[in-house]
Formats: sequence, structure tokens, C-alpha cells
Amino acid sequence: MQLRIDHQNKVPLHLQVEALMRKLIESPEFRNGAFLPKEVELANRLGVSRNTIRQATNKLEYEGLLVRKKGVGTTVAKKKPLSTGLDHWYSFTQEMRERGIQVENLSVKAEYVKADEKVSRFFNIRLHKTVLKLSKLKGSEGEPIVYFESYFHPRIGLVPEDDFSRPLYTLLEEKFGVLVVRSNENISAALAGSLASTLQVSAQSPILVRERFVYDPGERPIEYNLGYYRADKFTYSIDIKKAQH
Repeated sequence: MQLRIDHQNKVPLHLQVEALMRKLIESPEFRNGAFLPKEVELANRLGVSRNTIRQATNKLEYEGLLVRKKGVGTTVAKKKPLSTGLDHWYSFTQEMRERGIQVENLSVKAEYVKADEKVSRFFNIRLHKTVLKLSKLKGSEGEPIVYFESYFHPRIGLVPEDDFSRPLYTLLEEKFGVLVVRSNENISAALAGSLASTLQVSAQSPILVRERFVYDPGERPIEYNLGYYRADKFTYSIDIKKAQH
């Protein structure tokens, strides 16, 4: 990438430097940990003062995009993993939206499958009865974060043609009148294994596995859900308060 700004442009120099720095930050070389050029080097190459460089980098550091270590150099800040609390059982998309994080469906597949032993036992239906399975790969900026597999009780009436681009629990409530009020969850650690290519990690990479049992107000089973989260992109947080005696 060429390090150059336009001294004839009416845009202030520090804003041009800032725009240039933002492009540097997004380049693979620097995202992978390489040190950015030093202030004096940038100043000389761009033909501006060190104060102009510092004005731009200070802003980027304030935004959390750069990390400066005295006597070492400046690097691109690593993106923090997305986080959720254990008390948030609703739609992943809705939860991230509340946090100001935009996630997208990288792939969506809805199909009929035969209920295995775990699904049939939770739904209290016969083994191998046909149920709807929904698979979703969700991510941000084109990079996977979590892969979901959901199975739904046949009484709901979901079909593969339903609009699964919508937040799931909004769809259930607005189209089918199904209100989701409670879930039981189990969380464990595992290796990516066969999901490595889906999550774009190595087979030996750690992932979080969340098993979710979802109920309606009458304690009837609604959904059996498995979520496979990239451990480098997502974390569960727990807020525990000491009981008052």
C-alpha cells in the first residue's frame, strides 16, 4: 500500500492521515500483528509534522483501534470476543443488536429430519418422527462466530419455507403465537473437529458448546438447540451476587 496524501487537497492533513491509517489497520499485514511505521517515519514519508501524525493516531487509539507501547511500537488492537450473559436466552441476533453489534446469517438451511433419541425424548414424541431442523451459521463482517442447529416440536407448524432470516423467537410469536419464556442450558468445551471448516478454524481449535432446552408458558417443549461458538470470538460472562443474610 502506498503511503501518500494530497497536500493540495482542502481536507485537513490530520484527517487525511487518519483515513490513511484506517486503511493500514484493515490490511492483513497489520491485522496479523506487524508494527505500524513509527511516527517519525510516517512524518517523513508523508511530508507532515509528527504532531499531525500524533493527532491522527491519538484518535484511533482512543477508539480502541490501536495499541501503543512506549519503546516498543504501535500495533492494531485485537478485536475483543463477543460476550453474553447466562441470563440472556433469547435470539442471538436480538441480543447482539442490543449491544450495538451487527451479525448476519452467513448460511441458513431448513429441512425435515427424523428425531433422534435425545430430541424425541425432550419433545415426548416417537423416535424417528419427522421434525423441522434449522441450521444457521452466524457471523460478523463475513467471519463465522457461531453455528446453530435447532429442532422444533411438530405441533408448532414450522415449515422449511418460513422466513428464517427474521429473529427466530419473533417469528415464532408473531406467526405461530408461540411465546418462549424459559430455557435450560448446558455449556461445555470441545474441539472444533468436524465443524472446523464451517467455523473456519482448525480441527484442534477450542469451541464452546451450548445445549438449550426451550419452553413455552405452559412448560411445553418448543425447541432443542445446539450452539457451537468459536472460543476466540465469543465468551459467556456470569454475574454472581452474594446472597444477603
